[in-house]
Amino acid sequence: MAWNEPGKNDNDPWKNKGGRDQGPPDLDELLKDLGNKFGGIFGGNKPGKSGGSNSFSSFGAGIVIAIAVVVWAVSGFYTIKEAERGVVLQFGEFNGLVEPGIHWQPTFVQKVIPVDVQTTRNLPASGFMLTQDENVVRVEMQVQYRIVNARNYLFSVTNADESLEHAFDSAIRYVVGHSEMDEVLTSGREAVRQSVWAELEKVIEAYSLGIIISDVNFKDARPPEQVKAAFDDAIAAKEDEERFVLEAEAYALSVEPEARGRAKRMEQDAIAYKQQVVLASEGEVAKFEKLLPEYKAAPEVTRQRLYITTMEKVYSNTSKVMVDVDGGNNMMYLPLDKIMQQQQQTSPYKREINPLTQAPVQQGKNSSVNSLSGRADRFSRGDN
Repeated sequence: MAWNEPGKNDNDPWKNKGGRDQGPPDLDELLKDLGNKFGGIFGGNKPGKSGGSNSFSSFGAGIVIAIAVVVWAVSGFYTIKEAERGVVLQFGEFNGLVEPGIHWQPTFVQKVIPVDVQTTRNLPASGFMLTQDENVVRVEMQVQYRIVNARNYLFSVTNADESLEHAFDSAIRYVVGHSEMDEVLTSGREAVRQSVWAELEKVIEAYSLGIIISDVNFKDARPPEQVKAAFDDAIAAKEDEERFVLEAEAYALSVEPEARGRAKRMEQDAIAYKQQVVLASEGEVAKFEKLLPEYKAAPEVTRQRLYITTMEKVYSNTSKVMVDVDGGNNMMYLPLDKIMQQQQQTSPYKREINPLTQAPVQQGKNSSVNSLSGRADRFSRGDN
């Protein structure tokens, strides 16, 4: 049953036994009662005695202070990782740097901010840009960087990463704005990348961001979608041109050594022929110089010998022989080659080689042929 049920007013808990309404208890008195109870727990005097209350207050305050000091001391320990450097702030002002390891700081007096100085970070940038020849291209690039000075990274500018992003975008637009569209899309990509890198380093140098640029990557460059098909054809034609040029250079490199080799061989052949002709001429001159005294001593004999030697050379190169018949002026043509060929086909006898014609000669049956051969041989030697 509720104490404030209608019709029953004698159940009010705030009334004392005498029936006087005293209201809710005072908050100060409640806290005082709690303090007295805790004082009894810690060994103080019983509640109601003023001397015990003062002793409890001093002892409890000491314990609270000791616990607070221990907690404060323990909370000052911190760890800096191997890839980090700690920036120490004392009352908000830079106080120094700490190396990796376990360190201690006075809490509420110093603050340590760890900064990663080994990880390579990536920062992309892209957008539509106007080239020098007034064409629009979309360029996507990426910069890789590391932190080398933790203090400058935190305090040189408000936000080093944001400042680097603005500087990177500015460098890309500057370089693309001073380049033609074909260079950005095809052959000049490497030159654009190098120029953006150099321009970015020049921009951030004045701000001392504590950052070093590791690399700049040219990811993509393409024209707007409305004209992409036409530019794709132009790029394909440019690539074909470069391929044809490379193939022509490769062909030239393969043909040129062969041509040089042939030219060198012809030159060596010409030199050898020259030396051969010179030596042959010198030999003829030496031969003539040796024959001249003999000719002066016996002109007729020397003339006849030279004639016979010449005729031997002439007749040794032909298979036809002219024979003087019966010492007269009538000459008979002797088809010696046909005779020898016929005898080779019909005669079973042993063949010998005629020293005049270098043709095989039959022995035995056809004695007339042998006789003619002998006469021709004697004629060639100048015998009667």
